[in-house]
Amino acid sequence: MKVYYELMPSIGETAVALGNFDGLHIGHKKVITTAADTKKQGLMPTVLTFAHNPLTDLGGSAGGEIITQEEKIRLLEKFGVEQLYILNFASIKDLSEVDFVDKVLVDICHAKEVCCGFNFTFGRGGKGNSTLLSKLCKERGIEAKIINAVLFDGEPVSSTRIRNLIAAGEVGDAARLLGRPYGYRSEVLHGRKIGRDLGTPTVNQAIPKGFVLPRFGVYASRVFFNNKKYYGVTNVGIKPTVGSPDVLAETWIPDYCGADFYGKIINVELIKFLRPERKFSGLDELKRAIIKNGHEAKEYFAKNGL
Repeated sequence: MKVYYELMPSIGETAVALGNFDGLHIGHKKVITTAADTKKQGLMPTVLTFAHNPLTDLGGSAGGEIITQEEKIRLLEKFGVEQLYILNFASIKDLSEVDFVDKVLVDICHAKEVCCGFNFTFGRGGKGNSTLLSKLCKERGIEAKIINAVLFDGEPVSSTRIRNLIAAGEVGDAARLLGRPYGYRSEVLHGRKIGRDLGTPTVNQAIPKGFVLPRFGVYASRVFFNNKKYYGVTNVGIKPTVGSPDVLAETWIPDYCGADFYGKIINVELIKFLRPERKFSGLDELKRAIIKNGHEAKEYFAKNGL
C-alpha cells in the first residue's frame, strides 16, 4: 500500500473513501470496502483521511483515540486499500467545497468514484455535506456513493458511542461495534516487581498517550507476543492497594514461562470486564483476588475460545 502524507498526484484512477475514520469501526469499514470493491473495475482503492481528528486541530476535544495510526494503516491495507492519504487537516480546511472536489478529488486523486458516510462534511467551515458532494461529483462525471448509518441494537455505530462503551468497561459491546477487540500496543515498562513477589509477575504498560481510558478495573485479556497468543488478567488504573502516580495497565499472563518482556512491544486486548479496581486490606488479599481473576479469565476463554 502506498502511503502519502501530503497531496501527491495518484498514480492511477481511483475510488476514494473519504472520512476521518478515527475508530475504524464497522460503519467506517463499510465505506472503505465499498471503495475497495471497485478494484475489479480497474480503479485503485484509495482512502483520504487525517493524521489527527479535525476537532483537535480546531481547538476542540475528540474524546480520546481508539486506534493508533500504525494500526489504522495495517487494517486499511487488510481491507484492500492500495493508496492512502494521511493529511494534516490544516492543509485542506480552508478550501471551498468546489476547490476540494476540483483540486483534491479530481486533480490529485484522479477520482472516478467517491464513497463517504451520510454525515460527511467538507469545505471551509464544514459547510459542504454529502448531498452537495454528490451534486459536484455528478457534474464532473464522478460517481458518488453515500453510505447510510450502520446500526447496532437499533442505534447508529459511531466512534463517540464506542468511546463511551470503553469508558464504561463495556468492552464486549465496543468490540462488536469496532469489529475487533479494543486494545493497545506499547512498550513494557519496569515496575516495582510487587507482582513477582506475590507469585503473579505482571507486564506493565502505559495506555498510549491520547487514548480513551477504559474503566478502571480488571479485565480478562488476550496478549500477543512473538506470534503467540496467551490469556491474561489486566488491571487498568492506579493500583490503589500499592499506589501508582500514573495510570497503568498491568497484565498477569498465568501460562507464560520465559524471559521477561522489559523493553519489548506487546499487544493486549481487553476482552471482558471482571471487576472494578479496588483497594485491598493488604498484599495477601490482593494476591487472592488476582488468582481468583486468573481462574475467571481461564474459564471465560475455555468457553469462548482464545
